[in-house]
Amino acid sequence: MKTFDESTNFLAIEEKYSNFEDSKITIVSAPYEHTVSYGGGAAYGPEAIIEASSQVEFYDDEFDNELCFDLGIATLEPINFEDKVDGDALDLIYNQVKELLDLGKFVVTLGGEHTISTAPIKAHFEKYPYMSVLQFDAHSDLRHSYQDSLYSHASIMARVAEFVPTKHITQVGIRAQCIEESQFIKENHINTFYASGIRNAKYGENWVKSLVDTLQKEVYITFDVDAFDPSIMPTTGTPEPDGLIYSDALNIFKEIRKQGKQIIGFDIVELAPVEGIHHTNLTVARLIYKMLNFTFSK
Repeated sequence: MKTFDESTNFLAIEEKYSNFEDSKITIVSAPYEHTVSYGGGAAYGPEAIIEASSQVEFYDDEFDNELCFDLGIATLEPINFEDKVDGDALDLIYNQVKELLDLGKFVVTLGGEHTISTAPIKAHFEKYPYMSVLQFDAHSDLRHSYQDSLYSHASIMARVAEFVPTKHITQVGIRAQCIEESQFIKENHINTFYASGIRNAKYGENWVKSLVDTLQKEVYITFDVDAFDPSIMPTTGTPEPDGLIYSDALNIFKEIRKQGKQIIGFDIVELAPVEGIHHTNLTVARLIYKMLNFTFSK
């Protein structure tokens, strides 16, 4: 598979640590955007994340290591959708992620709109049939369809719920949904941790532990950056107030690690970069590297 060179790969690391054959971790770019319902620009997210990652330090003080040199991170050239949309577009992503998993790679997928996540989740589910899906999001994304599309970014978790047992789906940060989505959550026993419930201590003294307790041993994470509060993540298509902060996410990863559960893959979606605003791109790039450290560091 073709990879980016040193000047344009994730973290801008030299070929010795970023070639495909020797790297344990692979970065898949899926710059797909077709069902935007408010602000646009998510198709430029993967490129912006990779560009910003050149400013992320290799060293992590929390784990006292430089993970990228221990495992290697290969950044694949972006998927070319060639006017393919909906199921055809998802098939391109699914096929690439499945091939990488078959080769024993750990896969990070960068979107694009949240629609893309169905494909890597499906590929991982086929390999890890008892896994949980942990969704960071402002929206529950459980509408059966939206704007006449079953493939809308607002319906991605409805598609996931068609093959992943709903009791193995956990959502966090939710603060915008329609009443039908609320009813679906109740009827299908999805583990939803609303932002309001977190703020009001609805989930007990330690909501992070309560959340991680719902997860299976193996965890796939789909992370819509609008889970974050707009004060730290304004560059996303559908921002919602009263969101999570960066340390909320890290505390969840820490608890996953503490409980001996394993992150098996993840995607990051819905960054819509805006010219002149750099900190959001860097925040997402750093989040990815931090998630990798929580996954692999000893």
